[in-house]
Amino acid sequence: MEKFHGKSILLIIGGGIAAYKCLELIRQLKAHNIATRVIMTKAAGQFVTQLGVASLSGEKVYSDLFSLTDETEMGHIELSRSADLVVVAPATADLMAKMAHGLAGDLASTALLATDKPVLIAPAMNVRMWHHAATQRNLATLKADGIHLVGPNEGDMACGEFGFGRMAEPAEIVGAIEALLGPQFKPMQGRRVLITAGPTREPIDPVRYISNHSSGRQGYALARQAAKMGAEVTLVSGPVALPAPMGVTLVQIETADQMLTACENEKNFDLIICAAAVADWKIANAAPQKLKKNDKAEAPSLSFVANPDILKTLSNVKKNRAKLVVGFAAETENVIANAESKLKSKGCDLIIANDVSEGVFGTNKNAVHVISAKGVESWPQLSKDEVARRILETCAGLLK
Repeated sequence: MEKFHGKSILLIIGGGIAAYKCLELIRQLKAHNIATRVIMTKAAGQFVTQLGVASLSGEKVYSDLFSLTDETEMGHIELSRSADLVVVAPATADLMAKMAHGLAGDLASTALLATDKPVLIAPAMNVRMWHHAATQRNLATLKADGIHLVGPNEGDMACGEFGFGRMAEPAEIVGAIEALLGPQFKPMQGRRVLITAGPTREPIDPVRYISNHSSGRQGYALARQAAKMGAEVTLVSGPVALPAPMGVTLVQIETADQMLTACENEKNFDLIICAAAVADWKIANAAPQKLKKNDKAEAPSLSFVANPDILKTLSNVKKNRAKLVVGFAAETENVIANAESKLKSKGCDLIIANDVSEGVFGTNKNAVHVISAKGVESWPQLSKDEVARRILETCAGLLK
């Protein structure tokens, strides 16, 4: 464990029942030669004592923003920046909301706003709180801000319910800390990456369109991870309710024709990942004015034509083809067989296939199969960020 000698973290303990796990977390960090200073929120004191935390960490525990003694000795600014990493565990819904909105009403939130160091959060809350739209919006904001995440896990909760919201176990958190404190290898450094994401919208008239259920989460996760790995990233996105990832050039479009044009306007990419759910068809003659009901309330007859095949087009350009082109296959049956057929017909190098009949759209989880000329590699259900990381590590290896 000598590689972590001299490393230190600032641990912010939030006010949740999972706070008791932080005692074991501190013990394990000490075993890994990682020094730990601790800030406890007022609510955290309802679950663990400052004496117990201080005994394990060997350091004074901080809790009061307006302690003049603490301000003289260290100051909340120095406290927030003296460590190599800031860890929030448990990251309650309240703390996540404060972080997302830049609030600074106590020592914990003030230190988080003042820090210039990487931040890792380990969320913990009731399953309904975790899935609440407000929490998910805050989570999306934090991810876009570059905040790192470990957990939450699925399981039984102290409130008697079952689902996602259990804080990651101490060993998992230590693993995430080690990964962030270790040498920051950037396998995509110097690479230019183009990623498409989200749905397209094909107009019927000025107020109606046809589209699909894609949320864009997987494509945005890919863009976020590619930027973290050092790539220069262009993200061509259909309409989604997601914040633009930091460090990424975002090109917003609506239709498949616009997406193809945006992709063709960009040149000399090392890697292209077509993760967008492009509509296969569009209306042949979209109405210039809103279609009105007639007296008989008869539905209008719509005539469809095929949209451009963006993946096939980008895979088969004659000049300056990307070194690696990756497509996605969203299937509802015969997932692997259909993906293998798509790999051959499109001319791309990899297909990432998943079964969208299992409620993948709009969620933070995905289970994929990686299809190549060499065969099939199936991954278990993972977070979309973890799927993105694995896909990009695979691509980085192939680009070598």
